[in-house]
Amino acid sequence: MTRIGYARVSTDDQNLDLQRDALRISGCAIIHEDQGISGGATSRRGLEAALASLQAGDMLVVWRLDRLGRSLPHLLSVAGDLAARGCGLVSLTEAIDTSSAGGRLVFHIMGALAEFERALISERTRAGLQARRRRGQRLGRRPKLAPSDLAAAKADLAAGGKVAGIASRLGVNRVTLWRALKLK
Repeated sequence: MTRIGYARVSTDDQNLDLQRDALRISGCAIIHEDQGISGGATSRRGLEAALASLQAGDMLVVWRLDRLGRSLPHLLSVAGDLAARGCGLVSLTEAIDTSSAGGRLVFHIMGALAEFERALISERTRAGLQARRRRGQRLGRRPKLAPSDLAAAKADLAAGGKVAGIASRLGVNRVTLWRALKLK
């Protein structure tokens, strides 16, 4: 029986060291990784490599269940595929081992909780955005050009100035300037 580890972080600036250390301590000789990939993404090179390297009797080991996935259907699909191939799944933090009936039960409960947590985050984000809209607050990125910059750009264009030169002077790309002028 070989223990094959899988580690994932959602952003490029996050660190995999904690997961790597835990997986090595648990006996994983091989660890596959994905850096900067959301748990909601079902297609991940590191995960696909980990799954492909498993043989009957092997165990896929993750630090936490949410490192494997956040969608209950995806988690169930991976666990079902592993079981059909004679492989198991171990989550170190939640102490889940799907080679036992109790471990499979805990796996299903934790998978449902991970999906619930993701849904709550999404609902809170939407509610926050709606509240900002109701208060009249601007959403998204701040404009690169202040109203005074746009007024000056319009005056320069009316006087025969070239868009490229005006954009350069304002420190923006000419496409940015065109978009700003068309919106105003």
